[in-house]
Amino acid sequence: MLKLAFVARCAPALGLAFALSLAAPAGAQTAEPAELWPSLARDIFKGRTMADGGDVIALQAPAHADDAAIVPMTISLEKPAAVRNVTLVIDQNPAPMAASFIIGPQSGLTMISTRVRVNDYTNVHVVAETTDGTLHVVARNVKAAGGCSAPSVKDMSEAEANIGKMKFRAILAGDLANSQRREAQIMIRHPNASGLQMDQGTGLYIPARYIDHLVVRQGDDLVFEMNGGISISEDPNFRFTYAPNGAKSMFVEARDSDGKVYRAQYPIDGAS
Repeated sequence: MLKLAFVARCAPALGLAFALSLAAPAGAQTAEPAELWPSLARDIFKGRTMADGGDVIALQAPAHADDAAIVPMTISLEKPAAVRNVTLVIDQNPAPMAASFIIGPQSGLTMISTRVRVNDYTNVHVVAETTDGTLHVVARNVKAAGGCSAPSVKDMSEAEANIGKMKFRAILAGDLANSQRREAQIMIRHPNASGLQMDQGTGLYIPARYIDHLVVRQGDDLVFEMNGGISISEDPNFRFTYAPNGAKSMFVEARDSDGKVYRAQYPIDGAS
């Protein structure tokens, strides 16, 4: 349902947002109007009531981004056992709902981070749904502009040749036998084209093509499932914590908006 809401909102907004960005004078970006978030909340969350989420979830984001095309976002679960999904919304982006994450109930996930595009000075909201069905929200303001239309840092032919290749990095610390929490990173080679970027060689706009679905499992247990859109940066990157369950392998399946599916399996170091 969240993906459908994303598509319905984004389709008419992409061209308009780009036209407005061209028309805005340099230095004209300001904090978003106060009424924008209530409208987005009604569209994405169907007007459901939200409580302050400070004791449930936290968002770490830079106040001023060095590069609007790769802005780091880290979501921490303050009450991990109580959270079943989280949604990242970048209010001023052409496609505001950047990603939603379903958290595996046995995953032990307490943190997930990724990199996003930020199109204009904006508030960023994270909404957590807890197991009792209530919603909790936190927000941060980020000053960055132009991330959704920033040119790809790679040659498109090179990007196409390597599309779908994945890497898994285990970030291990301490005594593996006694560790109750592990950290890992998944990196996917993919242009994650926004549809607003211009090919510097041809002068034509690059069609939107992005990772829209990602599933990570530890053995048979879900760690997390992501539904995403054009706001996730080129070469999507996800760093996360999890609790080892004795499985020997981590399974990753990614799908892009063209319907291409990419799969990989990685051994888990120290698995019993």
